[in-house]
Amino acid sequence: MKKGLVTCGALIAGGYLYSIMPSLRTHKDMEKLKTYRYAHRGLHDNASDAPENSLRAFAKAADAGYGIELDVQLSKDDIPVIMHDFVLGRIARDEYGNAPEGKVRDYTFEELQKFFLLDSDQRIPSFAQVLELVNGRVPLIVEYKTEEKEMTVCEKGNELLKDYRGLYCVESFNPMAVNWYRIHRPDIIRGQLSDAYTQDPNYQGALYAALEYLMLNWKTKPDFIAFNRKHEENLSRKLCRKLFHNTAVGWTIKDEDQLIEAKQLYDIVIFDSFVPKQGPRVNL
Repeated sequence: MKKGLVTCGALIAGGYLYSIMPSLRTHKDMEKLKTYRYAHRGLHDNASDAPENSLRAFAKAADAGYGIELDVQLSKDDIPVIMHDFVLGRIARDEYGNAPEGKVRDYTFEELQKFFLLDSDQRIPSFAQVLELVNGRVPLIVEYKTEEKEMTVCEKGNELLKDYRGLYCVESFNPMAVNWYRIHRPDIIRGQLSDAYTQDPNYQGALYAALEYLMLNWKTKPDFIAFNRKHEENLSRKLCRKLFHNTAVGWTIKDEDQLIEAKQLYDIVIFDSFVPKQGPRVNL
């Protein structure tokens, strides 16, 4: 009986470790990515003329030498655009200062250009505009935003990135997007985003538990795990870094104290709400 329990326990532990095992490869560009600190949605201030995910915020980050994290999703006519939220209300304003209804996906790119980003003169940029602006000056962390199983956003984003000469990697909360890159662009560094889903009553059930504890890594084989820094104690996250030596990314660092703490926990940090005193580069 005891031997059977031990065997059963060993099988369960082995199955768990197999399920969370990330990529074990050493990508040639990973060390380069680690030498930068990354400005979350650009070097932005939503109370300024450079709000999040705006061309001006990206220009400020690139000019200062910071890496950039940004969010890509599709317009109604399948143009990759830069916007974090699926819905427009929080960040977009019409010409009268009102928040528009609906989602980014409900509007064509031309229609989206009628909106401003908060109280600035900035518009919702296309991914192509951002790539032209940055032009390889600093590395990019490209997050694909998709609520659906359909991966057109990866296809359209990749069409723009395949000829881009700058350093970049991709990530997504959706394992299907990470897996799309594993299949179609295995040469590109890919990352799995995650969070403490099950602490939110809106995200309950086996699927969200599996996503929180990275149990689809066996399929997607991410080169890095990007986790909410508030939940750094997540066992799977820690095992991916300590046991499997997978690169750990921490988001979002909000001040200098958090940045100092993050140095011990993460290999790459994504920050906003302040400008790091240490500057844009990391001494490895």
